[in-house]
Amino acid sequence: MSSGLNLAQQEAVNYLHGPCLVLAGAGSGKTRVITHKIARLIQAGLEPKRIAAITFTNKAAAEMRERAKGLIGRDAKHVVVCTFHALGVRMMREDGGVLGLKPQFSILDADDVTKILKDAGGTTDTATARTWQWTISKWKNMGLNSAEAEAQALDDNERITARIMARYEERLTAYQSVDFDDLIGMPLQLLHKHEAVRDKWQKLLGHILVDEYQDTNATQYEVLKLLAGERGRFTAVGDDDQSIYGWRGATLDNLKKLPIDYPQLKVIKLEQNYRSTSAILRAANNVIGPNPKLFPKTLFSELGEGEPVRVVDCDNEQHEAERTVARIQGLRESSTHKEWRDFAILYRANHQARIFEQALRRANIPYKVSGGQSFFDRAEIKDLCGWFRLWVNNDDDPAFLRAVTTPKRGIGHTTLQQLGVFASQYKISLFEALFSPSLPSAVPKRGIEGLHEFGRYINDLEYRARHTVGAEGARAFLMDWLKDIEYEKHLYDGEDSEQAAASRWTNVLEFCDWMSQRCGGQVEDASGATSGPEAKSLLEVAQTISLLSTISEREQDQNVLTLSTLHASKGLEWPHVMLVGVNEGLLPFKLEDDEGRQEKVSENIAERLQEERRLMYVGITRAQRTLAVSWMKRRKKGREMVQAAPSRFIAEMALDKTTAKEDPREKLKALRAEFARRAAAASAAEPSN
Repeated sequence: MSSGLNLAQQEAVNYLHGPCLVLAGAGSGKTRVITHKIARLIQAGLEPKRIAAITFTNKAAAEMRERAKGLIGRDAKHVVVCTFHALGVRMMREDGGVLGLKPQFSILDADDVTKILKDAGGTTDTATARTWQWTISKWKNMGLNSAEAEAQALDDNERITARIMARYEERLTAYQSVDFDDLIGMPLQLLHKHEAVRDKWQKLLGHILVDEYQDTNATQYEVLKLLAGERGRFTAVGDDDQSIYGWRGATLDNLKKLPIDYPQLKVIKLEQNYRSTSAILRAANNVIGPNPKLFPKTLFSELGEGEPVRVVDCDNEQHEAERTVARIQGLRESSTHKEWRDFAILYRANHQARIFEQALRRANIPYKVSGGQSFFDRAEIKDLCGWFRLWVNNDDDPAFLRAVTTPKRGIGHTTLQQLGVFASQYKISLFEALFSPSLPSAVPKRGIEGLHEFGRYINDLEYRARHTVGAEGARAFLMDWLKDIEYEKHLYDGEDSEQAAASRWTNVLEFCDWMSQRCGGQVEDASGATSGPEAKSLLEVAQTISLLSTISEREQDQNVLTLSTLHASKGLEWPHVMLVGVNEGLLPFKLEDDEGRQEKVSENIAERLQEERRLMYVGITRAQRTLAVSWMKRRKKGREMVQAAPSRFIAEMALDKTTAKEDPREKLKALRAEFARRAAAASAAEPSN
């Protein structure tokens, strides 16, 4: 079962007697270790259904499930492979009743939360509501409720936010809804305060494996401890050098606590890298060297020295994009890796992508952007999808809440709260509760009139959508409906600038066109295939709404170059990587604000620099065969061009100065000249007729 594993990997797989920390350096085969350990636990007699492998993304969970299936066959389907949040949902569906939650509770997305906070805080300003949202999320990840947050408030702003949090908590209870942070916080309450529930889950889960352990926050660590019990039946797999989510609540304290909370902890280091050449790993080890070490380790590779890491200095953004494209073209002519999917351009922030997109389009190089916002994640598209979901499934409570409040229809928070309490009491959906003959006992007459009018409107829209067939009819229906609910006015009222509102309205029109085309049949999908020819009703198309968000995921198999933020690149790898915009102020990101004032006292600048250094390390270790790092001598800041300096991280890579510097355009020119010389020589050698 452990064939093909190195000695450190074998030790991690075979250690079954207590808590285990596997420090898995970049590219050291951590997924392989986790899947082999699952197989080893089954071999040792643990039932597959009592093994839980917890990941941080659905994509990672799917990959792990597939790898486990390849290794252990049918048993793999019984292993619990999911994210922390998915496990939290399962626990709350089964046992949330002790906290007053019905099994069909609603999970709100970030935009739903913003709207509720606007209402709770009495503001129409989205930016203000988002600030409250970040603070409340941070408090929840620290395990604090509104009362505890107010008791610890440092100033008036925090006290006000804590009081808004209290109103927000009331609304969530009334709506039988939870937010993303509750999917960890509430399971913690369940395990902490209810011994019977804790015993049940400890018996259910005989061993827990946690992937990307360095990304856990304080609440997730407490959940893990309570699930694993005193014996510590867990394997934590992580890398302190790749902890890049401090801004999201992840804390290295969780790594520091493990040896203290579990004195018998077995620590195993995976230092052999199977991804990158020695030249790339040397640069990575040098960069991460200045950071303080919890568990020192040094990555090594047996893949050979490889190409030197190159540093490319550029005049400005435009020049950097041109040089990057020239390097890609040169590598395609000289390397064995010629597919577009073998190349990636990585950068610190989303706004840096635009100039590279323009240069790639000019060069006819196909690409995709990772880490940016999907079309279907935009608030205005989610609004419309909320209405469609409600037509299709009247029991979809989050969709009900979104539709009834977007745009506002004169149905206030108090009425919705009363409806929520009533629905919870009778264990029915909000829409079903709306037409209940008993509702007048819970909601005043005026509120009921507004609710009934909304319910009748939804039923009418559903009926009309069911009987609206074909592209033209669907387009007319959608435009009439948007006019009827005054959605364009809603967008303009909610934005600070007309330009932003106009952009959002354009997205809405584009989405309506897309929906209409699908009603007409013969629609080209992402792969270029056409569907049809039969026309569909608008309601039939609306039924596929949950699939819309997966459209962009089809790109992953396409032969295209990847543009990605460093954060979104974690866990991925490419033969050729271009790390761009490696300037002071970009990477590391500015450590002081524009006026030069220090960040809040609570923000430790030294810790932020360490996290930025880890981000650079993550970028370097994405590369398998070649790595180029580029910086600009001048860059745009606002509307001005300012002098710019290379990032301190370039010096920290400690590259050989004689091999590091490169001009990609000269290399491409030389390559083409050499190809032309060979072609001419071959032509001259051919016998004439």
